[in-house]
Amino acid sequence: MAGRYWMVCGALLAAVGVGLGAIGAHVLKERLTADQLVTYETGVRYHLFHALALIVIGLVIEHYTSSLLQASAVAMLLGIFLFSGGIYAWLATAIKPFVHIVPIGGLALIVGWLLLAAGLLAAGKHLPE
Repeated sequence: MAGRYWMVCGALLAAVGVGLGAIGAHVLKERLTADQLVTYETGVRYHLFHALALIVIGLVIEHYTSSLLQASAVAMLLGIFLFSGGIYAWLATAIKPFVHIVPIGGLALIVGWLLLAAGLLAAGKHLPE
């Protein structure tokens, strides 16, 4: 059950990421500076990569339930909201403090990947080869 939750969460976040990418390509390219658009695209790219990572984590959890894997998914979700969400909020509002949460989100994403690696190592023989 928990694995399915993370797969659905990842799929929904991926759909939102595609929508935000389309908005950037068709609407924001005329409203943002070139540097801001690059920053926005980075936010969307990280958003999409980590939405896919949530799907992968969900698939792994379907075979092996682990608190490390659950923590990895939580860290990835938090990272998407803080990293990409911070970028989106800053560019949408021009409120500079939103930029300050972006590195915290990046750290959450790194922790998520490290927890995934630890969870996969701990899963060992429980996962298909």
